[in-house]
Amino acid sequence: MPQFDHGAARADLCRLLSACYYQPAPEFAEEKVFDSILQAASAIDADLAERAHRLRDAFMADDLQNLLIDYTRLFLGPVQALAKPYGSVWLNGQSTLMQESTVAVLALYAEGGFEIDDDFCDLPDHIAAELEFLYLLLFREAQARLQGDADAVKSNAVLRRRLLDDHLGRWVVPFAAAVRSGAECAFYRELAELTERFIAKEAADYAGVSARP
Repeated sequence: MPQFDHGAARADLCRLLSACYYQPAPEFAEEKVFDSILQAASAIDADLAERAHRLRDAFMADDLQNLLIDYTRLFLGPVQALAKPYGSVWLNGQSTLMQESTVAVLALYAEGGFEIDDDFCDLPDHIAAELEFLYLLLFREAQARLQGDADAVKSNAVLRRRLLDDHLGRWVVPFAAAVRSGAECAFYRELAELTERFIAKEAADYAGVSARP
């Protein structure tokens, strides 16, 4: 397996966590998603590596149909999802979607040159989309460091701080708590725990970075 440097590992873990918030499918196992998560987490720190171990074990221990049922209960409904995966729900304190925070995160995406893929049939403040944006910022920042581009490092770090201060970092804790409380499968409890710990680590990482350029 290739070795990651710290910045690339953070970006890769973020991208893979985003993928886990899509509907569970056989490709998760076929593409060895959880081996890749473990590899990336191990390059960051021991705590994340331990949680990644638990996530992989939980996925392997359960049946795909059970995971799909739990995914539906937690994130889709059919009547009332137990852990709605949208920032507006947790930031605005209402069950309605597309609030001001949704418009604000869309503006942040545009500022960072991030466009929602046409195949993404959900709202822009879905946790998968916000994690994907964070991945893009981490990836660009890691590339800029390799190239010695201090301005690009700074601009991406600033956007990352704004995403965590104003959006994902503000709602991931109550969202993860709802997932842990409502999940019947250990996999989703472990996914919520790993996501929350990773975002907390990212929030701590930008100490000293101004929120504005």
